[in-house]
Amino acid sequence: MTHAERLARIRLIRTPHVGPVSWHQLMQRFGSGEAALEALPDLALRGGAGKPRIASADVAERELARVAELGARHVFSDEADYSPLLREVEGAPPAIIVRGDTAMLQRPCVAIVGARNASAIANRFARQMAADLTARGVTVVSGLARGVDTSAHIGALGGSTAAVIASGIDVAFPPENVELQEKIAGDQLLIAEQPPGTEPLARHFPTRNRIIAGLSHGTVVIEAAPKSGSLITARRAGDYGREVMAVPGSPLDPRAQGCNQLIREGATLIQTVDDVLEALGPIDARMAREPRRAYVETLAVPDMGDADRDIVAGLLGPTPVAVDELVRQSGRPAAAVQLVLLELELAGRVARHAGARVSLM
Repeated sequence: MTHAERLARIRLIRTPHVGPVSWHQLMQRFGSGEAALEALPDLALRGGAGKPRIASADVAERELARVAELGARHVFSDEADYSPLLREVEGAPPAIIVRGDTAMLQRPCVAIVGARNASAIANRFARQMAADLTARGVTVVSGLARGVDTSAHIGALGGSTAAVIASGIDVAFPPENVELQEKIAGDQLLIAEQPPGTEPLARHFPTRNRIIAGLSHGTVVIEAAPKSGSLITARRAGDYGREVMAVPGSPLDPRAQGCNQLIREGATLIQTVDDVLEALGPIDARMAREPRRAYVETLAVPDMGDADRDIVAGLLGPTPVAVDELVRQSGRPAAAVQLVLLELELAGRVARHAGARVSLM
């Protein structure tokens, strides 16, 4: 990939109203970041906006330089080092910023997540489970948070572990994990989606969680409150068709309520590493070594007139609706409806939600 194409792709990622779904659609339609950047103003205009605030080349150059200075690099979704499992996720990150050995993502991966205020026994279980999994050739994925996440990473240090953080690749959070984060970056694999220098804001954690679930064949939850981020990760895993597993706990412990609830909803009850491997079943090697996808073909999409655009826009409201439902009710080709939604999103008029749903902003 040329330097100019890398710059163009980063500019697209950092441009307001260009989310992961619209980024991939732009790349599929135009074949390259440079061509997509050139087309962006016309698309936004057709969506009802003025000139879009496209991220400048200087912004992209500074990001590339800072990432290189940190000993990290961008991996785009059509490059060989990008996780084949993550690539298949709806709204997969257009690029991740990594430090370490991306070959770990080509092995079977299991996420271990849980409470930040985990009990001593839960932390011990997480460390042992992670150590047992890595001894069986599995990469343990987690979010480097306090509690269960930290214990899982520590337990996996003798094998392979990938940490996905909600901040920039150069920002350590929580502060007490500075040394652990640096060790993982040096010996294992550290992954960030946000640009360098980004502090971990609340809105970044759910997007971080989707990466953890997307990288993994299955997710194990060890202690979680009923509305915790760990349950968001587990439910994302279920949405992606991955295995959801939970460790049961005492009904008298609030930290066990989330896990017990998952089991009631159909998650696999886990007590040993053998339970995890049995739940995952034999993993087809093709799932871990899928050929990379290149954006080389221009996607032919039938254009729509203003009347057709009005029909699609008229079906939208503040309540999220499935894109498939818009296609059915509008009577227009799916590719054409997707193009209208892309135009509206670039104009800042449409928001995307999990489950391939959209709504007016």
